[in-house]
Amino acid sequence: MSDKFLEIKNVSKIYRIGGLLGQTKIAAVDNVNLALERGKPQVLSIVGESGSGKTTLARMLLHLIQPTHGEILIDGMQTGGQLNGAQLKAFRRRAQPIFQNPFESFSSRKTVDTYLFETARNILGAQTQAAANRAVDEALVNVGLSAERVVGRYPNQFSGGELQRISVARAMIPRPELIVADEPVSMIDASMRMNVVNLFKKLRDDFKVTILYITHDLSTAYYVSDQIAIMYRGSIVESGPSAKVLKTPSHPYTELLLDSVAKIGEKWNEVVRLPDLETKEYGYKGCKFAGRCPYAREVCRQARPPIVTLDEQSQVHCFKPVDYQHPAPVSGS
Repeated sequence: MSDKFLEIKNVSKIYRIGGLLGQTKIAAVDNVNLALERGKPQVLSIVGESGSGKTTLARMLLHLIQPTHGEILIDGMQTGGQLNGAQLKAFRRRAQPIFQNPFESFSSRKTVDTYLFETARNILGAQTQAAANRAVDEALVNVGLSAERVVGRYPNQFSGGELQRISVARAMIPRPELIVADEPVSMIDASMRMNVVNLFKKLRDDFKVTILYITHDLSTAYYVSDQIAIMYRGSIVESGPSAKVLKTPSHPYTELLLDSVAKIGEKWNEVVRLPDLETKEYGYKGCKFAGRCPYAREVCRQARPPIVTLDEQSQVHCFKPVDYQHPAPVSGS
């Protein structure tokens, strides 16, 4: 048995855009490798700008889309390929999603408890109404709500923060081992965000759930994360313990992000403007960040950066650490 709970092995997702004669291949996720140890529930944040590939990676983890290449294993169970009904149901018990906009997660025509009871019956497998009631009640209490507050009410009768907590309760009903939360606080008022973020720490500590927290927000990522992975144009450029990565970044892109986030909670896509060559960057032969990197050399444009292991838990995909250890000779010397 593997000692890894989650393994993402050489995973890529390729999209083709344009007509038959002028197609361009875009690697939305490009050869990503990540792993989390078994028996150590933690919060891993996947951080990046819009277009970095983090949501595509999340959708592959949740078996909503299939990788073009590579494999994803959750406790040895492959999430790619064709899962039959029983396999998919078993997977849904182990891995649950929380999406960005809680108001889009619930139909305005149905009371929100309808979704909770459907999850209790169809995924948890509650055989009786009493069992379903117990599961729903417990999940709501765990997120600071009650059945009296929730049952019989429609989505428009809740605030965004309350509705996202109901989404968390719904995800917890099957008692999953993994939750993939895709920008779960970006649509919530700033005053309510920490209530939801603190829930993820509670799930990790009290219920031993591993959380993949997909975000553009460095402040909440730093607060909630044990590990962090920085994505740029489909690639993981740096990963490791969150405090180490965000306090002493090793990749120039991580440095840029930290310099660009001047205010708590400020969105990067309002601060770091993507240049016009965005699409071309996906297809660069070398480092995709070379066109924006102040340290770029010719080798950066010609070859993929190496994986440099900084310590037991930290890696960076960059020539800079190698160059600084083994500087190139000065021309003419």
